[in-house]
Amino acid sequence: MSLPSLYIVPTPIGNLADITLRALEVLKSVDVILAEDTRTSGFLLKHYAIVKPLQSFHNFNEHKILSSLIERMEKGETMALVSDAGTPGISDPGFLIIRAALQANLKVECLPGPTAFVPALVKSGLPSDRFVFEGFLPHKKGRQTLLKQLAEEERTMIFYESPYRLVKTLEQFKEYFGAARKASVSRELTKMFEETVNGSIEEILKHFQAKEVKGEIVVVVQGKGN
Repeated sequence: MSLPSLYIVPTPIGNLADITLRALEVLKSVDVILAEDTRTSGFLLKHYAIVKPLQSFHNFNEHKILSSLIERMEKGETMALVSDAGTPGISDPGFLIIRAALQANLKVECLPGPTAFVPALVKSGLPSDRFVFEGFLPHKKGRQTLLKQLAEEERTMIFYESPYRLVKTLEQFKEYFGAARKASVSRELTKMFEETVNGSIEEILKHFQAKEVKGEIVVVVQGKGN
Protein backbone atom coordinates (compact mmCIF):
# COMPACT_ATOMS: atom_id res chain seq x y z
CA MET A 1 0.00 0.00 0.00
CA SER A 2 1.41 3.39 -0.98
CA LEU A 3 2.11 5.95 1.70
CA PRO A 4 0.16 9.22 1.74
CA SER A 5 1.70 12.14 -0.14
CA LEU A 6 -0.03 14.65 2.15
CA TYR A 7 -0.76 14.30 5.85
CA ILE A 8 -3.19 16.66 7.58
CA VAL A 9 -1.79 17.05 11.08
CA PRO A 10 -3.81 18.77 13.84
CA THR A 11 -1.71 20.72 16.33
CA PRO A 12 -2.56 21.90 19.89
CA ILE A 13 -4.93 24.85 20.21
CA GLY A 14 -3.02 26.00 23.29
CA ASN A 15 -1.52 23.38 25.56
CA LEU A 16 1.43 21.78 23.73
CA ALA A 17 0.85 18.49 25.58
CA ASP A 18 -2.35 17.96 23.58
CA ILE A 19 -0.51 16.76 20.47
CA THR A 20 -0.85 13.04 19.70
CA LEU A 21 2.02 10.55 19.54
CA ARG A 22 1.03 9.73 15.97
CA ALA A 23 1.17 13.40 14.96
CA LEU A 24 4.73 13.61 16.29
CA GLU A 25 5.71 10.48 14.37
CA VAL A 26 4.33 11.90 11.13
CA LEU A 27 6.03 15.27 11.58
CA LYS A 28 9.33 13.46 12.09
CA SER A 29 8.85 11.29 8.99
CA VAL A 30 7.80 13.69 6.22
CA ASP A 31 10.11 15.56 3.85
CA VAL A 32 8.62 19.01 4.47
CA ILE A 33 6.08 20.65 6.77
CA LEU A 34 3.67 23.22 5.31
CA ALA A 35 2.79 25.80 7.95
CA GLU A 36 0.34 28.68 8.22
CA ASP A 37 2.98 30.57 10.23
CA THR A 38 6.49 29.10 10.28
CA ARG A 39 7.31 30.94 13.52
CA THR A 40 4.38 29.43 15.40
CA SER A 41 5.00 25.94 14.00
CA GLY A 42 8.73 26.35 14.55
CA PHE A 43 8.10 26.84 18.26
CA LEU A 44 6.11 23.59 18.39
CA LEU A 45 8.76 21.65 16.46
CA LYS A 46 11.54 23.01 18.67
CA HIS A 47 9.59 21.99 21.79
CA TYR A 48 9.52 18.39 20.53
CA ALA A 49 13.05 18.48 19.03
CA ILE A 50 11.79 17.92 15.48
CA VAL A 51 14.09 19.22 12.75
CA LYS A 52 12.38 19.38 9.36
CA PRO A 53 12.18 21.96 6.56
CA LEU A 54 9.29 24.38 7.04
CA GLN A 55 7.49 26.14 4.18
CA SER A 56 4.82 28.82 4.45
CA PHE A 57 1.35 28.02 3.16
CA HIS A 58 -1.15 30.72 4.10
CA ASN A 59 -3.88 33.07 2.84
CA PHE A 60 -1.46 35.29 0.95
CA ASN A 61 0.53 32.74 -1.04
CA GLU A 62 -1.56 29.58 -1.40
CA HIS A 63 -2.61 30.16 -5.03
CA LYS A 64 0.93 31.09 -6.13
CA ILE A 65 2.67 27.98 -4.80
CA LEU A 66 -0.12 25.39 -4.97
CA SER A 67 0.82 23.89 -8.34
CA SER A 68 4.51 23.61 -7.43
CA LEU A 69 3.65 21.78 -4.19
CA ILE A 70 1.46 19.31 -6.08
CA GLU A 71 4.25 18.72 -8.62
CA ARG A 72 6.72 18.01 -5.82
CA MET A 73 4.36 15.49 -4.24
CA GLU A 74 3.81 13.84 -7.62
CA LYS A 75 7.59 13.39 -7.80
CA GLY A 76 7.60 11.57 -4.47
CA GLU A 77 7.96 14.16 -1.70
CA THR A 78 5.82 13.64 1.39
CA MET A 79 4.36 16.65 3.15
CA ALA A 80 2.54 17.44 6.38
CA LEU A 81 0.09 20.34 6.53
CA VAL A 82 -0.29 22.11 9.88
CA SER A 83 -2.13 25.27 10.92
CA ASP A 84 -1.28 27.65 13.75
CA ALA A 85 -3.66 25.71 15.98
CA GLY A 86 -6.18 22.92 15.58
CA THR A 87 -7.07 20.93 12.48
CA PRO A 88 -5.98 22.36 9.11
CA GLY A 89 -8.77 23.03 6.63
CA ILE A 90 -11.18 24.38 9.24
CA SER A 91 -11.55 28.12 8.49
CA ASP A 92 -8.08 28.32 6.93
CA PRO A 93 -6.59 27.86 3.42
CA GLY A 94 -5.69 24.22 4.05
CA PHE A 95 -8.70 22.94 2.10
CA LEU A 96 -7.17 24.29 -1.13
CA ILE A 97 -4.16 21.98 -1.09
CA ILE A 98 -6.28 19.06 0.16
CA ARG A 99 -8.66 19.51 -2.77
CA ALA A 100 -5.80 19.93 -5.26
CA ALA A 101 -4.02 16.82 -3.97
CA LEU A 102 -7.19 14.73 -4.29
CA GLN A 103 -7.80 16.06 -7.80
CA ALA A 104 -4.25 14.97 -8.69
CA ASN A 105 -5.06 11.47 -7.36
CA LEU A 106 -2.55 11.82 -4.55
CA LYS A 107 -3.19 9.98 -1.30
CA VAL A 108 -4.26 12.25 1.56
CA GLU A 109 -4.52 11.19 5.19
CA CYS A 110 -6.03 13.27 7.98
CA LEU A 111 -5.03 12.53 11.58
CA PRO A 112 -7.56 13.06 14.38
CA GLY A 113 -6.76 15.75 16.89
CA PRO A 114 -7.55 19.13 18.45
CA THR A 115 -10.31 21.36 17.10
CA ALA A 116 -11.42 24.39 19.12
CA PHE A 117 -15.15 24.23 18.41
CA VAL A 118 -15.70 20.73 19.85
CA PRO A 119 -14.75 21.50 23.48
CA ALA A 120 -16.53 24.86 23.21
CA LEU A 121 -19.72 23.13 22.07
CA VAL A 122 -19.52 20.48 24.78
CA LYS A 123 -18.84 23.07 27.52
CA SER A 124 -21.73 25.26 26.39
CA GLY A 125 -24.36 22.86 27.68
CA LEU A 126 -26.41 23.59 24.55
CA PRO A 127 -27.85 20.74 22.42
CA SER A 128 -25.02 19.01 20.56
CA ASP A 129 -26.91 16.26 18.75
CA ARG A 130 -27.44 18.63 15.80
CA PHE A 131 -25.31 21.69 15.16
CA VAL A 132 -24.04 23.90 12.34
CA PHE A 133 -20.51 25.31 12.10
CA GLU A 134 -20.46 28.79 10.55
CA GLY A 135 -16.80 29.69 11.16
CA PHE A 136 -16.08 33.41 10.79
CA LEU A 137 -19.00 35.59 9.74
CA PRO A 138 -18.37 37.82 6.71
CA HIS A 139 -17.19 41.25 7.87
CA LYS A 140 -19.41 43.29 5.56
CA LYS A 141 -20.90 41.89 2.38
CA GLY A 142 -23.69 39.43 3.12
CA ARG A 143 -23.36 39.65 6.91
CA GLN A 144 -26.85 41.02 7.62
CA THR A 145 -28.47 38.66 5.13
CA LEU A 146 -26.76 35.69 6.76
CA LEU A 147 -27.73 36.83 10.28
CA LYS A 148 -31.38 37.08 9.18
CA GLN A 149 -31.20 33.51 7.88
CA LEU A 150 -29.47 32.22 11.00
CA ALA A 151 -32.13 33.81 13.22
CA GLU A 152 -34.42 31.00 11.99
CA GLU A 153 -31.81 28.22 12.37
CA GLU A 154 -33.05 25.53 14.79
CA ARG A 155 -29.70 23.77 15.26
CA THR A 156 -27.06 24.97 17.71
CA MET A 157 -24.75 27.42 15.88
CA ILE A 158 -20.97 27.68 16.27
CA PHE A 159 -18.88 30.69 15.25
CA TYR A 160 -15.22 31.72 15.39
CA GLU A 161 -14.57 35.34 16.25
CA SER A 162 -11.73 37.81 16.77
CA PRO A 163 -11.40 39.43 20.22
CA TYR A 164 -11.56 42.82 18.47
CA ARG A 165 -15.00 42.09 16.98
CA LEU A 166 -16.58 39.98 19.74
CA VAL A 167 -18.63 42.75 21.35
CA LYS A 168 -19.91 44.00 17.98
CA THR A 169 -20.88 40.46 17.00
CA LEU A 170 -22.69 39.87 20.30
CA GLU A 171 -24.56 43.15 19.82
CA GLN A 172 -25.71 41.94 16.41
CA PHE A 173 -26.66 38.54 17.82
CA LYS A 174 -28.78 40.37 20.39
CA GLU A 175 -30.45 42.34 17.59
CA TYR A 176 -31.13 39.39 15.27
CA PHE A 177 -31.50 36.46 17.69
CA GLY A 178 -32.96 38.26 20.72
CA ALA A 179 -31.42 39.22 24.06
CA ALA A 180 -32.78 36.15 25.85
CA ARG A 181 -31.34 33.55 23.42
CA LYS A 182 -28.91 31.24 25.26
CA ALA A 183 -25.27 31.28 24.22
CA SER A 184 -21.74 30.49 25.34
CA VAL A 185 -18.40 32.16 24.68
CA SER A 186 -15.15 30.24 25.19
CA ARG A 187 -11.75 31.87 24.84
CA GLU A 188 -8.17 30.76 25.32
CA LEU A 189 -9.23 27.10 25.39
CA THR A 190 -6.62 24.80 27.00
CA LYS A 191 -4.49 27.81 27.98
CA MET A 192 -3.71 29.33 31.38
CA PHE A 193 -6.43 32.00 31.20
CA GLU A 194 -9.16 29.79 29.69
CA GLU A 195 -12.63 31.21 30.21
CA THR A 196 -16.14 30.07 29.29
CA VAL A 197 -19.14 32.32 29.91
CA ASN A 198 -22.61 30.79 29.60
CA GLY A 199 -25.93 32.61 29.77
CA SER A 200 -28.22 34.75 27.68
CA ILE A 201 -26.75 36.83 24.87
CA GLU A 202 -27.58 39.92 26.96
CA GLU A 203 -25.68 38.59 29.99
CA ILE A 204 -22.65 37.53 27.96
CA LEU A 205 -22.56 40.86 26.11
CA LYS A 206 -22.49 42.80 29.40
CA HIS A 207 -19.67 40.57 30.67
CA PHE A 208 -17.42 41.27 27.71
CA GLN A 209 -18.35 44.96 27.44
CA ALA A 210 -16.87 45.40 30.91
CA LYS A 211 -13.42 43.94 30.16
CA GLU A 212 -10.63 43.84 27.61
CA VAL A 213 -11.12 40.81 25.39
CA LYS A 214 -8.11 38.69 24.44
CA GLY A 215 -7.45 35.31 22.88
CA GLU A 216 -8.97 32.96 20.33
CA ILE A 217 -12.75 32.84 20.66
CA VAL A 218 -15.55 30.36 19.93
CA VAL A 219 -19.17 31.50 20.22
CA VAL A 220 -21.95 28.92 20.55
CA VAL A 221 -25.57 30.05 20.15
CA GLN A 222 -28.79 28.19 20.88
CA GLY A 223 -30.94 27.37 17.86
CA LYS A 224 -34.41 28.85 17.54
CA GLY A 225 -36.92 26.96 19.64
CA ASN A 226 -34.26 24.85 21.40
